[in-house]
Amino acid sequence: MQTDLVRKRLAVAVMLLPVLLAVACSSPSTGQTATSGPATIVPPGGRASATDWLQYHGNAARSGNVAGLPAAGRLSIAWSRHLGGAVYGQPLVIGDTVVAATQADQVYGLLRSTGAVLWHTRVGTPLPLNRQPCGNVNPLGVTGTGIYDPQTELVYFVAQDGRTVHRLTGLRVSDGKIVVSRNVPSPDHEPFYDQQRGALAMARGHIYVVFGGHFGDCGPYIGSVVAMPATGRGPIWSYRVPTARQAGIWASGGPVVSANATVYVSDGNGAVTKGPYDGSDAVIALTPRLKRVGIFAPTDWRTLSANDLDLGSMSPALLSDGRILQVGKSGVGYLLNASHLGGVGGQLARGPVCDAFGGAAVSDRIVYVPCQGDGLTAVDTARTRIKVLWRAASGTSGSPVVGGGAVWVANPYLGILYELSPGTGKVRQRISLHVQVSVGQQLPDFVSPSLSGGLVLIGTMTGVVAVYGA
Repeated sequence: MQTDLVRKRLAVAVMLLPVLLAVACSSPSTGQTATSGPATIVPPGGRASATDWLQYHGNAARSGNVAGLPAAGRLSIAWSRHLGGAVYGQPLVIGDTVVAATQADQVYGLLRSTGAVLWHTRVGTPLPLNRQPCGNVNPLGVTGTGIYDPQTELVYFVAQDGRTVHRLTGLRVSDGKIVVSRNVPSPDHEPFYDQQRGALAMARGHIYVVFGGHFGDCGPYIGSVVAMPATGRGPIWSYRVPTARQAGIWASGGPVVSANATVYVSDGNGAVTKGPYDGSDAVIALTPRLKRVGIFAPTDWRTLSANDLDLGSMSPALLSDGRILQVGKSGVGYLLNASHLGGVGGQLARGPVCDAFGGAAVSDRIVYVPCQGDGLTAVDTARTRIKVLWRAASGTSGSPVVGGGAVWVANPYLGILYELSPGTGKVRQRISLHVQVSVGQQLPDFVSPSLSGGLVLIGTMTGVVAVYGA
């Protein structure tokens, strides 16, 4: 799953010698009670504004590409808020409210303009590392990015609640009141060994939840997808990878949903290295009710499984023309036809890219791939081929987003946010987020910013930081 990641990140942190810009306007603060009025809510079925960020990478396709934002300006810290826990998912923005969930199983509503705490709600009991079967998150609470549904007017998260419960919670954005609370069943019947890391997705009134294993791949878990009714009532659907063990669906971008509500996920290593294909190391197409209607796997899937080279370390990158670029831990990229994934060896093209982890951003035919070690990499998919256009500075290993004429990406270990040129990958500006941690990295693995009007919002190991200048 992620066995080489920590070693790679440490090497990057030692090699990188950044030049930090001065911060003009910093106002760190600690959690407190509400200091302002209620949030402005997106109307049911209404159109989100340019400041809204309602789900991972801004939309169901996970493009991470936002139109209509102001041109990037001089970067400075707008506000910083300590929340008593790490924020692994992207902060969401609904009207005037920033919503962030922590590994302490607390969900916070913050005033977008100042970061003042409007409300906070406990959604579960986090699990300490010494009570997990294996892992690297301590404690384990809310890990995946949540999602806002304009129809129910609720924001949803899945929390680790004690030893075996994964709880879907729907909260009212105006005051944080819990309206929906329902246990997400584990299709593999091994909830103790399942970890929920991927972002939540939504289609046709259901919230999609993916499961993989804990860091270290311990126990008899099997990757799966569960469709939970957003109202909290009604049927639950599920899909389980047809392998004996593993094949986790764990990439931070979670499911990708097309315009016709096809749900795409990618999975990791399976247990079978001999015999028939077992559904692992794949890109999988599912109906809204989670019936499998397509699959792709490389011809060397057995080798990938035997060497911990998950194809599913990055979520599928869905292009607007109906193709998918999938890149995994082996460093090879595969260009696919989304409507006919092609089975084993059925790619349109393949080529070297990088070891990819997290969620990509897409701009027309260009895919910005989150790479470990190599730095963020721009890939051109025109003329049905894979061509690397540029690689950004070493250490730009977070998951990127695009807006305001720039690519935004972070260095998790050093806590630096970069503004890159979309055409060349050159660093235009960088800013230290000034996150104070005693040891280790300053930002979570696979961290990805949210864009909201002129702000960049980013989760840290202690809370949320907002940066002016996007």
